[in-house]
Amino acid sequence: MGNTSFTLTLVVGLFVGMLLALELGHRLGKRSERLDRNGAHSGTGTVEGAVFALLGLLVAFTFGGAATRFDARRQLIVEEANDIGTAYLRIDLLAADARPPLRALFRKYLDTRLAAYQQPTIEGAYTKLAEVAALQDDIWALAVAGCNAAAPSPCAILLLPALNAMFDIVATRTAATMMHPPPIVFAMLCGVGLLCALLAGYSLEPGTRRKWSHSVVLALVIALTVWVILDMEYPRLGFIRVDAFDQVLKDLRAGMDR
Repeated sequence: MGNTSFTLTLVVGLFVGMLLALELGHRLGKRSERLDRNGAHSGTGTVEGAVFALLGLLVAFTFGGAATRFDARRQLIVEEANDIGTAYLRIDLLAADARPPLRALFRKYLDTRLAAYQQPTIEGAYTKLAEVAALQDDIWALAVAGCNAAAPSPCAILLLPALNAMFDIVATRTAATMMHPPPIVFAMLCGVGLLCALLAGYSLEPGTRRKWSHSVVLALVIALTVWVILDMEYPRLGFIRVDAFDQVLKDLRAGMDR
C-alpha cells in the first residue's frame, strides 16, 4: 500500500471511528443519566476540557513541526541548486582539455539527482542515490586529476571545496526526508481524537434532539487536520508536494546545455 493510500485509509478510519465514538459516548451518557439523574455528568466538563486541551497541544505540535520540515526541504532544494551551480562554474579553472569530460559528468549527475526524487517507490529512489554516489567518486577523481595537472592553480582551493559542498548537500537532503516524528506521536494524536469524540458524545444532553451535522463537522475537521499533517510529512508521496521547487534544478540543468 502506497503512502497516499495509507494516509487516506487512516483518515477515513479516524473519521468513522470518531463518529462511532460520539455515538457510543452518547449512549453511555444516556445510560448514566438513567442510573444517576443528578450526578451522571458531574465533573465531566473538567475532564473534557483537559482532554481537548491535550488534543489541541498535539495538533499544534505535529502541525507546526510538519510545516517547518516542509519548508526546510524546499530550502534544501534551492541550496543544492546553488551548490551545483557554483561547482559547475568553477570547472573553468581547469585546463581547457579537462573541462568537457567533467562537465559531461555534471550533466549526468544532475539528471540522476532529479530522477532520484521522481521515483514512484522508495526502492527506486535508493537505487538512483547509489548511482549518485558512484558519480560523485568519478567527479572527484577527475577534478583532483585536473587540479594536479593545472598546478599551480587556484582550482584546488576553489573547485574542491565547492565539490565537497555539492556532495554534502545530498546527505543532508536524504536525512531530511527521513526526519519525522515517532509513530507513537501519530498514534497518540488519533487516540486522543477518539477519546475527545467519546467525551463529547457523553456530554450531549440525553433528552435533546441529536444534531448529526455537529458530530460530522467535529470528526471531519480533526480527520482533515491529521491528513494535512501526514501529507506535509511526506511531500513527495501525497497531495502536498515540493515538486515545484525542483524547477530550480531543471533550470540549472537546461543552462548546462547552452
